[in-house]
Amino acid sequence: MAVLDSSSSFSYGFTYDVFLSFRGLDTRYGFTGNLYKALLNNGIHTFIDDEELQRGHEITPSLLEAIEESRIAIVVLSKNYASSSFCLQELVKILDCIKGKGRLVCPIFYDVDPSDVRKQTGS
Repeated sequence: MAVLDSSSSFSYGFTYDVFLSFRGLDTRYGFTGNLYKALLNNGIHTFIDDEELQRGHEITPSLLEAIEESRIAIVVLSKNYASSSFCLQELVKILDCIKGKGRLVCPIFYDVDPSDVRKQTGS
């Protein structure tokens, strides 16, 4: 993995190099937690929501702002990702941001078959 220098033109105009979107119950204390630590250890300024969002509450403006201020979004698509209204709201915002400022999205299929996501089958 290449190290991103936060002063480089790569991250110019962004607060974060990476925004992590994930279903907390599925991957927070495993894959995503380890990914976050690896990114930080390599000097990549990464946003991760450190609070468990409560069912029925709206996505916070600060979370939407973090998405807007991130150069890259890594979306960890896990078995229960699509069952979370928060994850889906994040994903909509991420996809809206692709249209501006040359953002990148990197999907990671964690314990799901990409064809299940493509065909919208399974959980």
